[in-house]
Amino acid sequence: MPLPHGADSPGGYSNCTFEFDDGPRTPRQPCAGDGDGGRGDELPDAAASFRMSDLDSEVLPLPPRYRFRDLLLGDQPFPSEDRTAVYGRCCKAGLLWPKEVAEEKWAARTKRLQVEDFSLDSSLSQVQVEFYVNENTFKERLKLFFIKNQRSSLRIRLFNFSLKLLTCLLYIVRVLLDNPARGIGCWGCTKHNYTFNALSSEINWAPILWVERKLTLWVIQVIVATISFLETMLLIYLSYKGNIWEQIFRVSFVLEMINTLPFIITVGNLFIPVFLNCWLAKHALENMINDFHRAILRTQSAMFNQVLILFCTLLCLVFTGTCGIQHLERAGENLDLLTSFYFCIVTFSTVGYGDVTPKIWPSQLLVVIMICVALVVLPLQFEELVYLWMERQKSGGNYSRHRAQTEKHVVLCVSSLKIDLLMDFLNEFYAHPRLQDYYVVILCPTEMDIQVRRVLQIPLWSQRVIYLQGSALKDQDLMRAKMDNGEACFILSSRNEVDRTAADHQTILRAWAVKDFAPNCPLYVQILKPENKFHVKFADHVVCEEECKYAMLALNCVCPATSTLITLLVHTSRGQEGQESPEQWQRMYGRCSGNEVYHIRMGDSKFFREYEGKSFTYAAFHAHKKYGVCLIGLKREDSKSILLNPGPRHILAASDTCFYINITKEENSAFIFKQEERQKQRGLTGQGLYQGPSRPTVRDPPGTVAMDLQNAECQPAQGGGSKLTLPAENGSGSRRPSIAPVLELADSSALLPCDLLSDPSEDEATPSEDEGVSAVEYVKGYPPNSPYIGSSPTLCHLLPVKAPFCCLRLDKGCKHNSYEDAKAYGFKNKLIIVSAETAGNGLYNFIVPLRAYYRPRKELNPIVLLLDNRPDHHFLEAICCFPMVYYMEGSVDNLDSLLQCGIIYADNLVVVDKESTMSAEEDYMADAKTIVNVQTMFRLFPSLSITTELTHPSNMRFMQFRAKDSYSLALSKLEKRERENGSNLAFMFRLPFAAGRVFSISMLDTLLYQSFVKDYMITITRLLLGLDTTPGSGYLCAMKVTEDDLWIRTYGRLFQKLCSSSAEIPIGIYRTECHVFSSEPQDLRAQVSAPFCTVPPQGTPPSELLQAPETPVPEAWPLAVSLLLCCLCRRSERQELSELVKNRMKHLGLPTTGYEDVANLTASDVMNRVNLGYLQDEMNDQQNTLSYVLINPPPDTRLEPNDIVYLIRSDPLAHMASSSPSHQSSCSNKLSSCNPGTRDETQL
Repeated sequence: MPLPHGADSPGGYSNCTFEFDDGPRTPRQPCAGDGDGGRGDELPDAAASFRMSDLDSEVLPLPPRYRFRDLLLGDQPFPSEDRTAVYGRCCKAGLLWPKEVAEEKWAARTKRLQVEDFSLDSSLSQVQVEFYVNENTFKERLKLFFIKNQRSSLRIRLFNFSLKLLTCLLYIVRVLLDNPARGIGCWGCTKHNYTFNALSSEINWAPILWVERKLTLWVIQVIVATISFLETMLLIYLSYKGNIWEQIFRVSFVLEMINTLPFIITVGNLFIPVFLNCWLAKHALENMINDFHRAILRTQSAMFNQVLILFCTLLCLVFTGTCGIQHLERAGENLDLLTSFYFCIVTFSTVGYGDVTPKIWPSQLLVVIMICVALVVLPLQFEELVYLWMERQKSGGNYSRHRAQTEKHVVLCVSSLKIDLLMDFLNEFYAHPRLQDYYVVILCPTEMDIQVRRVLQIPLWSQRVIYLQGSALKDQDLMRAKMDNGEACFILSSRNEVDRTAADHQTILRAWAVKDFAPNCPLYVQILKPENKFHVKFADHVVCEEECKYAMLALNCVCPATSTLITLLVHTSRGQEGQESPEQWQRMYGRCSGNEVYHIRMGDSKFFREYEGKSFTYAAFHAHKKYGVCLIGLKREDSKSILLNPGPRHILAASDTCFYINITKEENSAFIFKQEERQKQRGLTGQGLYQGPSRPTVRDPPGTVAMDLQNAECQPAQGGGSKLTLPAENGSGSRRPSIAPVLELADSSALLPCDLLSDPSEDEATPSEDEGVSAVEYVKGYPPNSPYIGSSPTLCHLLPVKAPFCCLRLDKGCKHNSYEDAKAYGFKNKLIIVSAETAGNGLYNFIVPLRAYYRPRKELNPIVLLLDNRPDHHFLEAICCFPMVYYMEGSVDNLDSLLQCGIIYADNLVVVDKESTMSAEEDYMADAKTIVNVQTMFRLFPSLSITTELTHPSNMRFMQFRAKDSYSLALSKLEKRERENGSNLAFMFRLPFAAGRVFSISMLDTLLYQSFVKDYMITITRLLLGLDTTPGSGYLCAMKVTEDDLWIRTYGRLFQKLCSSSAEIPIGIYRTECHVFSSEPQDLRAQVSAPFCTVPPQGTPPSELLQAPETPVPEAWPLAVSLLLCCLCRRSERQELSELVKNRMKHLGLPTTGYEDVANLTASDVMNRVNLGYLQDEMNDQQNTLSYVLINPPPDTRLEPNDIVYLIRSDPLAHMASSSPSHQSSCSNKLSSCNPGTRDETQL
């Protein structure tokens, strides 16, 4: 059996143990076949039934280090009870067996043990056998002690280094004690005094050959030299490998012989250049550092080692030059050590004052030699140092352990670091005041980009951001980043990769590696595909890009500009953007963009403390009326779930955590009470209507918002208070009824808009007359098939029976139906078309929010998936249970595919960024194809609302590009100015983004960054997007304000109306304004913004409109005339585009009756599309409309026609048990009810 191999140990033997259970037996004679004189038979023949125990059992502890007594006495066995003698004999007998002999003996012994029957002997129950890895010879033990063993070798190096320093110190002592004036001569000779003659060319060699040395000093030097000589010879003997000349001609050996042999073989005052031992000391120091690194099993900075070596080299050069010049000048001007040191420093620094110079040629020759050596050695050392410095600049070095223990830092792990990603992270991370003292350590496997390097050299970031080149999969790199001491670790995926699944796999491995290395470090992980999310569910916070992206794009179709709303909420902003702009909409839009989500404990809040014990809607309305804050949700102390708008039945408690939208958090707010509030606090009670503005004003110091506290009183409806008057009609005045007050406690007789709680028999089972008997009945339930693990179950509208896969194909008929185009299906609602490259699992999250249970069945829009590649069966199995969901193969850049999928019957088109185009030779060119295709669709189908996803946010300026539009140029200048002012949302004034027509998923990176400070932001965002459903939590929806609803007048009164009638919480407004701008720069401020009061009769053609000058011109009619004139001027281009589309439709066999030529639109159609913001620059080179989002506007904000209000509606299932069918059927009213005295419900 071959000897087992183990790890080297200081004792020279492996840690392998074998136990033999032997029983008593009669002694037997040595076998003739046993070799080595029967050496193996020295063992007792009582070894009978013999077994091998576990390798880890009965293992004696090894010595912690190799001791010197082990070197002298050999390896001593450890004492043990009842088996000491046997143990010694085993070691003696078996340790030196060769491999072949051991195998032969093992086979022979095994054969004997199988034949003979032995009895047990209790005294010899176990025998421990230890096998040596190294030879157990005296030389090997010496080599192990002096060379191989790290700890003992380190001590030897340290001792050698101390000897060399001692010899140099003794030389300096000898020089200081030596005085040539007392006479110079050999040992026992007559001393003579010598004087230097500068005029003579002869050199007196006696002062150079002989020195004065005290006897005591000489004895010490001889002892040190002897020890050094013996040690050197021993190391030569141990390291000898067959070439003795290689050992003899080594520089270190030659120097050792020069400095030691003369002391041993001579007696007297002969000069010996002992100062050359400084080079041996340098060599010993290098070896000692290497042994030190091996002993502690870690490496220090290579830069530190190289700097240390360079410093030692300079020190040795100066010391050698000083001692050599001083000694040689004994035959000259007899310089002392200090003067020689001064001369060497002046010479090596290339200053050369000339006040001290060598006088004799030997010292001059030494100076020349030292300068040549310095010119050769120092450049090599500096080259190595510069190389290490450059490598350190690339890799980033290490993050200081001391800094990691005293300062806080976070680690950012990325595959490749781009400048946009870096700036987004730094701007968002350091936007919070309490994070200003944090360090950011970037761990990236690639070399630092030039742009990144330039940014990190800015003083603002150079002191707080540290770039380390390394991999998160290597413990050494994680140790360099001090991951175990980090406050958090952000792991971001590379979304520019063509294979996004591979990018997710890399992210998962990084997350696992960090969790394994630093289990207590909080993890913030970004995942691209939802099917990979469950692999990192252990992370503290996870953001799935495709989940959020598709849910946001879906809500954009039913709640316009949801993407802009969410993006503004998750960005940190000061609310100062656009405040210097002359445009009113820019100032208001920029001010409202500063609203963010904050939290506070209700018992500690001045905003909400007074509403303890009252309903949630009561607190939300009065907090908004009094302080201008919007309460959107809360969390119970005993629950981990966040509830958005839990409804009026929820009673607030002091321990609740409130979540609200405001310009800044309450801790940074100063409160300024108005006179009415002071009177109220003094005891003057009374109630009245809401009056006065409540817009918060920013005061010094920065970050503190001073709020005007308004009169929070509310007049009861039956009192004799003032009423909201209607405009006078036909000379007679009338009054509208006042809005009902918001009750402190819920009234079960009036709760929630019941269109969401309606009986299924009314909404689904009873088809309307126009639907006929062909209406398909839907059921409400949870989707039976989820395409990936980890999707949140959502109650949805479902088909009672799954649709066959063949019926999901829109453009091809099957045996179940013969429809081959969207027109044949006869959809009642407009289509929603989604253009994507593949049917990924994230696309499932586009369908679920649009089929949620709270959306009325009659308002469900058909969904058509326009896919470049055919979907697989798993995806079809997941979507076949949803009603009116179809797919077809085609591309968005193909006109035939667009026409076949029914684009002329669509209301919304969503263009998703394709994975194959995300990686381009030039990064920002990844969106080129998408932008051009969307621009083409804008011109072919101007009435279509198109939402586009881009890879890079900076490319959104090319959406709806107008080459000669000076207003777009002004917006570009405004964006640059805001970026220079340090805004994180410089792109917010771009019209496509403000209107919600363009979106980039990179804008949501800040959601992950904000979760470091606000750990609830991901949960709230997912609730708003409908990705998660919590029982009792509300959902995001929208409501359009019509002209009949303008009697409410202001946003504050609308807040009261919604809270009192339907328990809905408004959080913002999507506003569309009509503007006409001149193409000249000086006319940029000219605009037309007026409500469209009246329009011509339906069907009036443009020709009749222009030929009827006596037609009354309404207030905004000049805008319509301008649009129509421009249409006529460009009729040829319109006709060409129209003919192109109609010809393709005829070629495909599609009816052309649905296609509307913009050039032939009637006047009322033009006005309606202007109101909806559909007529963009495809009509002309002027901007007709602009849309923007106002988050939590002030209560005094005036409502305008076509405003779309964002609402958080309470969960209807939370009140289903208490809502009777009779009450549900009587609640579906709108703001403009038939009876003006009962206007208490909203219209969706």
